[in-house]
Amino acid sequence: MKFLITLSLGFLFGAVLISSQVFHWYRIQEMFHFDSFHMFGVLGSAIATAAISIGLIKRYKLKSIAGNSIKPQAKKRKPFGNILGGLLFGIGWGLTGACTAPIIILLGLKWKIGLLLIAGALCGTLIFAIIKPKLPE
Repeated sequence: MKFLITLSLGFLFGAVLISSQVFHWYRIQEMFHFDSFHMFGVLGSAIATAAISIGLIKRYKLKSIAGNSIKPQAKKRKPFGNILGGLLFGIGWGLTGACTAPIIILLGLKWKIGLLLIAGALCGTLIFAIIKPKLPE
């Protein structure tokens, strides 16, 4: 049953991303050129939704589907890593016009560029796995 709920939510999330056009390179280009509020509105509403959800989880001590307590914890700050990672992610996003979920959408829509993007994302993940032990804590 959990699998069906997860699958249904995934399809719903994908449908929202497709209908809001956040996978389209033109919308992303508009955002980076500050020509449109569209993507900033989508990203801002996602941040607001997450903040409200975390606040409700903490306030009402909500439990997971399995009945376990949910205890959101602050992550250790790593300014150098966050800045470097953000720059690399942003450069990739700006060059390709896609981040993680839109890459999957491009594959699902059978856009050939999706294959190249997923290959690049997997190579980036592999490179990170190789260099992670050598990075400072």
